[in-house]
Parts: sequence; C-alpha cells; structure tokens
Amino acid sequence: MQAIRSAGKLLRVGRLAANARTSVRNLNLQEYQSKELLEKYGCSVQRFFVADNINEAKNKFSDFNHYEYVVKAQILAGGRGKGRFVDGKQGLGGVYITKDKSKALDSVGEMIGRHLETKQTRPGGVLVEKVMVAESVPIARETYLAILMDREYNGPVVVASPAGGVDIEEVAEKTPELIFKEPIDIHKGISDEQCMRLATDLKFEGDLQKKAADQIRRLYELFVAVDATQVEINPFVETSDNRVFCVDAKLNFDDSASFRQRAIFAMDNNEEKDVREVEAHKYHLNYIGMDGNIACLVNGAGLAMATMDIIKLYGGSPANFLDVGGTVTEDQVYQAFRIITSDPAVKAVLVNIFGGIVNCATIANGVIKACERIQLSVPLVVRLEGTNVDEAKKLLQNSGLTIITADNLEEAAEKAVKSIA
Repeated sequence: MQAIRSAGKLLRVGRLAANARTSVRNLNLQEYQSKELLEKYGCSVQRFFVADNINEAKNKFSDFNHYEYVVKAQILAGGRGKGRFVDGKQGLGGVYITKDKSKALDSVGEMIGRHLETKQTRPGGVLVEKVMVAESVPIARETYLAILMDREYNGPVVVASPAGGVDIEEVAEKTPELIFKEPIDIHKGISDEQCMRLATDLKFEGDLQKKAADQIRRLYELFVAVDATQVEINPFVETSDNRVFCVDAKLNFDDSASFRQRAIFAMDNNEEKDVREVEAHKYHLNYIGMDGNIACLVNGAGLAMATMDIIKLYGGSPANFLDVGGTVTEDQVYQAFRIITSDPAVKAVLVNIFGGIVNCATIANGVIKACERIQLSVPLVVRLEGTNVDEAKKLLQNSGLTIITADNLEEAAEKAVKSIA
C-alpha cells in the first residue's frame, strides 16, 4: 500500500513539476508537436492537421474526411475540455467533438484568436493561436500511462492506471489502488516482461495486451531518445475495432539536453512565456517574475529564496526571483539589471551576494556599469560578502553612484523596504 501511495504522490509531484514556474526552464511542446514525435517513433496516433487561420483549416479539411472530428485548442495547459473562452462563444470549451464537418470548421474559427481559460491557466486565459483537428477513434476504454524521472529510484518510472481519461491526481487521491508504478533500470531499459505486466495492470486482454505492451516499449524508447523528463498519455485507449491509441500526449524535456536535441528545442517558439524569462534564459540567468515591487539580484537559488522571504518579513514584496549563478560575468550582471528594471512595478533594487566562487568585485563592476548604462532611477541597496569583498566595496564607494549599503541580509531587506515607504 505504501508503494501505491508513493506512486500517487509521484503523479502529483510530476504534474506540479511540469506546470509550476520554477528556476528550471524545461521545454514544453504543444500537443500536435508531441504527436508528431510520437508518430516518428512508431507510436499509434490519430490522423490530424493543424491550422492557425480559418482559410488554412478550410483547405486542409478538403481531403480530411472521417465519421467524427475532434477539434482541440493548442495551448500549454491541461483541462482544455472543461475550459471556457472568456472572449468567445459561451459554452464552447477547448475541445469540441462533432460528426458535422461544417460545425468542426466553425469551431476552428471560434477558437483561433480567442483566450481560453482553464484551471491551469492564468486568469483571463491564454491566447489560442493554433488549433488541431484530429480524426475521432471509436474508444471502448480509456487508461492512463506516464513515464517520469523519479529521484527515489534514480531513474525513470512508468506510472499506469486503468482509470484514464480523467484527472489522474483525483484517482491517486481517491483510489490509490488503481495506480501502478514500474521502476525501470536506466542501463538495461524496459523489458518485455515489464511491458506485459503494465499492459496487464491496465487491463488489456488478448491481442490488445500485446499491442499495448508494444506501444509501452515504443513510448519508453521515445522517452530515452529525446531526453524527456515526462511522457504522459491520457487517455491511452483501446478501441472497439481492437486497436491501441495514444489519444492525448504531453511531453516535457530536460533543458540541459538541448545541445543533443537541437531539432526538438527548435520547436520552442516561447509561446505563453514571460518575455523577461525568455530574455534571461539567453544569458544563462534564472529569472521568475512575481507581483511585488522590490527587484532582487542574488547568487544561488537558496539565498534567493531566503532574500524573498526576508523582504516579506519586513513588510515588502519581491518583484522577482533572479539567480545569477556562480560563474557570473560583468555583462550578465548588466543584463540582469536590465531585465529586472524593465518591470514597471519595480520601485527598488536589492543586490544580495554571498561570494564563494563568485567574485564580489565582478558583481560590483557589473552593478556600476549597469547603473550608468540604464540610468537607474530607483533606490539601490547592495549587500556584498565573501571573495574580494573589500575591493568590491571600494569600487562602489568610488563610483559616484547613490548606493545604500548593508552589512547583512536583514539590514539589506529592511533598508530596501524603507527606501520605498
């Protein structure tokens, strides 16, 4: 039972990791892009096309004939079927199923250019720029299958449930006995026995069991080949005409593998991302925008979290998380200043550096050049400690800039909050 509950926890943590805004910027693909990859690796997917305007959809519909159509808004968020268009047709969600070709085409026009709001989007929804139209398949039964990286086992784990097609977190919470977890030896790969056991756990029978096992193997091979951190198929279905399909797919990738997966990472057009996060990534900075007014420039994720916490303790509100890392250059410091001060809500800047492998003089020079180049007009509080700190302090003192200095984190946070009081 403990193992089953652990699997349920893994599902929730895996989903949160995929959707939460963290300092690790993992690539997410739209559903149609994920399906293109699945198809490339021999996984069974429905026929489909993608359009970003109504005329393109009309042209592609001309030779796309089927008994039923599934029209899906393409955004990076779950719960599309239960979503709503805040500026569109009432009652229309992000997934529309119809047997009427003309109605399918009309729904494409109703989705493109409008904002879809789901439980996973920000308030006001996300702009739909593309729509995928897929052929419907005669689903007899829906299951759930995901491959995730699990630190507990130092490798991949397949999570499966015969209760698919619904929110899997609810299944893990309410009926954990329906969650199955199969750790995979990363060196040996997935075995035929494991694939068949998972197919059995998913309640596939007869010839369908072998077909499901084959699909599970192909999905695992895809997972390894593309450096994925998650491959989620929900639903993973059997049809009334004895086929197995990956109907809905979500793939996440390890950002550190981008040098190996150039073609995949080239698919990223930065849709739905904060432009400041995208800009920070170009300079190897970890940035996350927040809704406060005190910008933070810190080295080290732990120190950044502590800095934000202590700003809150003194009654302030952080405007961002920004970790410049341990090998920061003067130019990176300038870029960091440029990015954090591009937020019109910022009323003060707090620099908090504890130099171990970071040279405080490098930070000081970067701060000076940044202030001169962007003509900083808000209060600047600087706390430096560690390697070359005396030289760094002299540089700041002789810069001619109006800088509020602090000797420790508490003093720095207090001064930053008071500077905008």
